[in-house]
Amino acid sequence: MPTTLRRPGAGVPAVSVLAAAALVAGAAVLAAQDAPRPQPPQPIAIRAGTLIDGTGAAPVRNAVIVIRGERIEAAGPGVAIPQGARVIDLSRHTVLPGFIDAHVHITGRPVGEGDWVHAGVTDSPADDALWGALNARHTLEAGFTTVRNAGAGGFTDVALREAINAGRVPGPRILAAGSAIGITGGHCDDNGYRPGLFAHEPGPLEGVADGADQVRLAVRLQIKYGADVIKICATGGVLSQGDAVGAQQYTEEEMRVAVETAHLLGRRVETHAHGTEGIKAAVRSGVNSIDHGSLLDAEGARLMAERGTFLVPTLMAAEVVGGPGSERRLPAWAAAKGRVVWDGVQRSVRLAVAGGVRIAFGTDAGVFPHGTNAHEFELLVSVGGMTPMQAIQAATANAAALLGLEDDIGSVAAGRFADLVAVPGDPLANIGLLRQVAFVMKGGEVVRGP
Repeated sequence: MPTTLRRPGAGVPAVSVLAAAALVAGAAVLAAQDAPRPQPPQPIAIRAGTLIDGTGAAPVRNAVIVIRGERIEAAGPGVAIPQGARVIDLSRHTVLPGFIDAHVHITGRPVGEGDWVHAGVTDSPADDALWGALNARHTLEAGFTTVRNAGAGGFTDVALREAINAGRVPGPRILAAGSAIGITGGHCDDNGYRPGLFAHEPGPLEGVADGADQVRLAVRLQIKYGADVIKICATGGVLSQGDAVGAQQYTEEEMRVAVETAHLLGRRVETHAHGTEGIKAAVRSGVNSIDHGSLLDAEGARLMAERGTFLVPTLMAAEVVGGPGSERRLPAWAAAKGRVVWDGVQRSVRLAVAGGVRIAFGTDAGVFPHGTNAHEFELLVSVGGMTPMQAIQAATANAAALLGLEDDIGSVAAGRFADLVAVPGDPLANIGLLRQVAFVMKGGEVVRGP
């Protein structure tokens, strides 16, 4: 007896269903053959007065960049403009790869915006997401087409990433970390409140984890809910109440567990680390980057150079929390720690540069308003002792390598995403020009400019 497929309320034999399906499929094939074929996207040709390709190579004059869809097809001084291309004239500008900021806090209330001190209890994840949409637009318009977010409550950075990828809001490409992971009462916890204020103490899901087992669980939970990268807090911080900025908080064993777990699951690890011993323990544990690195010593720089660990200095944040006027912006306890960081990081960056440590651009935007990130270029030169080309490379090829995305971003070359910025004049003569972005393109779409 033939088997019969049934749906609720229907009694149609399987043979009839299959015959009907065949007729529908045949009709679909005929319709597809008659439908007009989608046309390839119109090519775009950019005339660049000067091209700095992000690799550290010498600038080239009168280059042409050809773009089809979201990627670069060709770039260089001898490239022909395809017939029918849309031509964008940037012949009076210097064109560079879209900038990469490898340390931002793109969701949430920036420091200085209203009652930011108590934002942990006054702002909800919905508030953070709305702040994130605004911050993302400012960041992209400033020429930063990719960012690595260094921690966000409620996975708001994951939600923002998805909204940007879907085209619902404008913003840079985001590598999200979910919750930053640290010890109870440490830099990545919410401190300074009375016991019992919260319905429950935060745990591994929220990034508060003690001991190897909890750390392993915390890493897995962040990845389960969408993290592209894992952020751990190795030492104290400036804006966390009750801890010493240089004190090591995670043991080397706990950090090694975080790194091993993340790497097994294909994620890289960035590390908040100010203090000398915490930096070295984190490097020995195998982290991919030391972020801040304010009290780096010669031994730490040597370890980082030997192991290929990147330094992400975040000089802008250090200047805000410890430079002139910090005592007016911050509570006294934070300003005192900030001065230690600002004094130390100026020596640390120069030590790292001289010691051959790879430097990747990162700002800690959120400690200051988003969209002003390019001031970091000036500080890398004036404070860090880098050349303008080295500073540019930190925000392009170096940062792309840190993120593991060097085949997609960080340089102007065939096959890379068409992420481009243009500035007037010569940034190698005046690095401050990188704050005067006149043109931004992300993935072949013009965000700002002609």
